Amino acid sequence: MTSTKRQTQVRITENVLAAGKGAAAARGLDFNKYVEQLIIEDTTGARAAGMAAAQRFIDDHGAFLDDLEQQLDAPYGEPQPGAAA
Repeated sequence: MTSTKRQTQVRITENVLAAGKGAAAARGLDFNKYVEQLIIEDTTGARAAGMAAAQRFIDDHGAFLDDLEQQLDAPYGEPQPGAAA
């Protein structure tokens, strides 16, 4: 089964285009596929479901993650032995 693709044109600022191309490259996608996936995720509810799951995770484990982050960052708040001032 082949799907028919339609070409369309959108107008976006250079900054938005650059950000989109960067995000696409970071995901290993070409820009067109990236935009297509964003639209599919947004219109099927997949994106909302993912965001809701992330929020539940933060609600359930946010205090632990905050504490862990502080513990991991703590060594960098103090000068290290032998480090130049």
